[in-house]
Amino acid sequence: MEVKSENGSTEKSSEIPPPTNPMVTPILTDLYQLTMAYAYWKAGKHNERAVFDLFYRKSPFHGEFTVFAGLEECIRFIANFKFTEEHIAFVREALPGTCEEGFLDYLRQLDCSEVEVYAIPEGSIVFPRVPLLRVEGPVGVAQLLETTLVNLVNFASLVATNAARHRIVAGNSKLLLEFGLRRAQGPDGGISASKYCYMGGFDATSNVAAGKLFGIPLKGTHSHAFVSSFMRTKFLTGGFGDTNLSELAAFTSYALAFPDNFLALVDTYDVLRSGIPNFCAVALALRDLGYKAMGIRLDSGDLAYLSCEARKFFQVIEKEFGVPDFGKMSITASNDLNEETLDHLNKQGHQVDAFGIGTYLVTCYAQAALGCVFKLVEINNQPRMKLSEDVSKVSIPCKKQCYRLYGKEGYPLVDLMIGENEPAPKMGERILCRHPFNESKRAYVVPQRVEELLKCYWRGSSAKTREDMLPLKDIRDRCIRQLEKMRPDHMRRLNPTPYKVSVSAKLYDFIHFLWLNEAPVGELQ
Repeated sequence: MEVKSENGSTEKSSEIPPPTNPMVTPILTDLYQLTMAYAYWKAGKHNERAVFDLFYRKSPFHGEFTVFAGLEECIRFIANFKFTEEHIAFVREALPGTCEEGFLDYLRQLDCSEVEVYAIPEGSIVFPRVPLLRVEGPVGVAQLLETTLVNLVNFASLVATNAARHRIVAGNSKLLLEFGLRRAQGPDGGISASKYCYMGGFDATSNVAAGKLFGIPLKGTHSHAFVSSFMRTKFLTGGFGDTNLSELAAFTSYALAFPDNFLALVDTYDVLRSGIPNFCAVALALRDLGYKAMGIRLDSGDLAYLSCEARKFFQVIEKEFGVPDFGKMSITASNDLNEETLDHLNKQGHQVDAFGIGTYLVTCYAQAALGCVFKLVEINNQPRMKLSEDVSKVSIPCKKQCYRLYGKEGYPLVDLMIGENEPAPKMGERILCRHPFNESKRAYVVPQRVEELLKCYWRGSSAKTREDMLPLKDIRDRCIRQLEKMRPDHMRRLNPTPYKVSVSAKLYDFIHFLWLNEAPVGELQ
């Protein structure tokens, strides 16, 4: 597929690599997308121009924000969207009834050259109802994109948000290490979690494959098995004082293998009576040889108490032996940590420098899914609106522009959606912002800065400028910057202040006009 740029040159979709996961193909979809595409084709509607919004309805983890993630994988999918002959053969068998050969020919030639995708930049802080992606194009192909796009955004944004929440609780001075591969939902869950935890503010991963694919820094030490394996060393059985000498042998062996990166797991037998004294003995020996040990990892017990005691031990060694900076030795804590335990550790007081977090992070244990949806908002320039008795499920119609309005203190005040043809809000201009469905919730805003949220990331055959996809580290930096820009009461763990998502007065009037016109009128008898 080729797309002409503004200067007349031709852009090839092959310049954008395929999705990271080779399973992401046009048949990674729900059957009803194919049956709808067939029905569109049979009715001659498949080339009608449609606009879909991808958004979510409620922020996860009882919070007030989400980190938008998964955009790059969406663009990779769209840029490389193509049914193979193997796909076509399977579709022929999968569709109920007799599938006309003409529809299969339609699928053979189908690509995204007539599709345009506008999105909020990946790594941005986002809020309910605001479109994360706006997909414009022939309704047949746009419909076939739905399930895959929702899949690529849903978990990515959920786990990136989970990571960001852990970062907020831990604070910027602590290292956060993602250790979740063995507990993740399958290989792809593990790879995706590592990528999006890093995007959400984690510093490193234990996942070697993710390190290779995405350039994420790798961290890891040894397990209890490594320490226990040295119990077979017969001449070291027994003990000397209170320490376990087989543990000392294990630490010595590991330090010989990695003298510049010696970080010991100290809770195999007894942290204070064995693990830390043995670590200190090996660390001092390494120092005599010109190396510097990194520190310890605690994987069980009272982490607040043990970290404080370990720090005291290190400070005594520094003072007694005159070893500069020994008291600052790094302390890493793991053991089924989550956002709540980090909060408790902060309240108890601790000396942990780095947290290794796995199960609760990568599985998003506190919330099963984000709940993204993909709704038709316009077809053939005619607005469309999904109605429901549940107001939270009513969609906001028509193609929209979205803006973030900032106040005089530099914090975002409100996200504003307006109709495509309305003038953009201006700095210093008084704007009436309305809740989409609650007539009593409204406020005037005079923004000190206005940020347009939706950018073009796939231009199809149009001549619009397409945004570049940034490296993962730059997206991570954007996420951290945006977390710092938000008002603290919107970001707190408990009872956060709701963030305002509004529509213009003109769009509000149109929503309610369309609602009254399309909702059936009941009759009482």
